[in-house]
Amino acid sequence: MKFRIIPILISVFCSTIIIAQTITGNLSLLANQTIKLEGFNGLKTYSISSSLIDKQGSFKLTYSKADYGVGYLSSVDNKPLFVLLSGEDVEIVGDALSSPQSIKITKGQENRLFEKYASEHPRREQALSAWAYLEKIYTQDSLFAMQKRPSKNIQTEKERIKKEDLVFLANLPKDSYVSWFLPTRKLVSSVSTVAQYRPEEIPSTIAAFRTLDYTDQRLYKSGLFKDAIESHFWLLENSGRSLDSVFIEMKISIDSIISNILKDEQKLNEVTDFLFDLLERHSLFQASEYLAIKILNETSCTINNDLANQLETYRAMKKGNVAPEINLSQGTYLNGLSQSQFSNLASLKTPYSLVVFGASWCPKCMEELPKLIQNYVKWRNLGLELVYVSLDTDQSAFEKVVKTYPFFVHCDYKKWESQIVKDYYVFGTPTFYLLNSKREIILRPTTTAQLDAWVDWVLVQGNK
Repeated sequence: MKFRIIPILISVFCSTIIIAQTITGNLSLLANQTIKLEGFNGLKTYSISSSLIDKQGSFKLTYSKADYGVGYLSSVDNKPLFVLLSGEDVEIVGDALSSPQSIKITKGQENRLFEKYASEHPRREQALSAWAYLEKIYTQDSLFAMQKRPSKNIQTEKERIKKEDLVFLANLPKDSYVSWFLPTRKLVSSVSTVAQYRPEEIPSTIAAFRTLDYTDQRLYKSGLFKDAIESHFWLLENSGRSLDSVFIEMKISIDSIISNILKDEQKLNEVTDFLFDLLERHSLFQASEYLAIKILNETSCTINNDLANQLETYRAMKKGNVAPEINLSQGTYLNGLSQSQFSNLASLKTPYSLVVFGASWCPKCMEELPKLIQNYVKWRNLGLELVYVSLDTDQSAFEKVVKTYPFFVHCDYKKWESQIVKDYYVFGTPTFYLLNSKREIILRPTTTAQLDAWVDWVLVQGNK
């Protein structure tokens, strides 16, 4: 038995050596510095390996089959260099990562192709944008529209450039990582150019985004996972459509993404959490509400508790619902105002009220509250009252913070166990609810800036 074990161990050890790939090279200006290789897992990065560059500038890093995808090199100059971890050995020479013009890939077929396309494609895109600009002049300006030959030549040149790009991609090695990565990278990076210079390509670009497979490990390990979601919804938002049409298109895109990842719970949670936050940050509340309710109504998937709680607020507290009454009880702090002046939301006489949940221990709240104070007088004069509900438990810390607040303040020192907090499905701070005089929820802003934009649009412009 002993004699049989030794060859097996040697075999396993050798196979491990065989599958480990190397990234070697020389960066002459980074001698004696540490160089790191990082990889991507969806929205996150992780460390693969690191090495000390010797005094001649030479280094060696390793990666394994588990890192298959895209990685990036970084050093003290904080300038990343992206490389394909496609199972090949790579060699890089140059001065420093911060001098990309000096960097050359001297070994690694897929990485050389990546380097070539990364250099040529942006120049082709610039030329296409320039020709598109000239084509518009020669077709729409009466001074030039009579000149048919230039218009025809411009169209011919545009087609030649597009074909050249497509031929390069078509000739990439079949079934290689680079043959998947470059077209996907092209799609993700094209959105601003398409929106600005080639709007006729917007429908096909959106359609291409909807076909992306978010369960594909090639995408998950590519560093494009986050960018693909952001670019997709940025293009929808900036497609030149009406807002109602944009929301219709966003619902279609949400459906396509979610149906794609329903059976992969890890990616479902990761994508939903990121997309929900993205929509909220961009004040696309109709789309974020649609996403929340769609996920909560799915019976074939499991989402983590934190995300579920966050999404549940949209089912229970969506726009148009009547917000729960806030009845004050013992422990209420009202900055010297008597409870007879404000015993509940119904006692407010303004057309609108903003209910804000926060706490002195919440850093984001401490950023937003000075802005609330700054805007309060303007809002109050326009018919918007503000009620601040604190989740503090330390009375001295709470009173120290709120003593100068000019608006109504309430705290029962029960934190998440407060009945008001439970009634409003508050799972994080700060949380905002804008209500009308009937306590109907009309907006769920995530920042003071969003609320102030609504005030300027509805109350200021509406009163002119």
